[in-house]
Amino acid sequence: MNELIYLGIIVLAMIFIYIGYKLGNKVGELKTNKQWELNLPKIRSESIKRSRQVIGGQFSEQLAPYLPDFPYKPTECKFMGKPIDLIVFNGMDEKNINEIIFVEIKSGDSKLSTTERKLRDCIKEKRIRWQEYRISKKLTK
Repeated sequence: MNELIYLGIIVLAMIFIYIGYKLGNKVGELKTNKQWELNLPKIRSESIKRSRQVIGGQFSEQLAPYLPDFPYKPTECKFMGKPIDLIVFNGMDEKNINEIIFVEIKSGDSKLSTTERKLRDCIKEKRIRWQEYRISKKLTK
């Protein structure tokens, strides 16, 4: 008889532990959801702000050659976007290209990305070359 009482107590204890575990999970889930609900407006606002900055920067990159203080002719600028914003073929309008200039356009406090710094360093260290690639005549017929 005592064994049945002990077994009953153990079963009841396990049921209470299980219920407590489930309730604890539910309370934790509700707290997490509430925290997300409280943080969501701030997260959205920051995301929209960053998105606007990116779009504004991309627009500025394409508009820059047409600004009055831009040092090169817009007709000699070719937009790339990534990894460099513009390549200027100085003298192209006169059919006498005498210089090629890589231009990275920045606004505000923006800084060069790692890729942009590496590209700048390659150019400064003259690690740049010309290569012609010919497509097989079999493919072009």
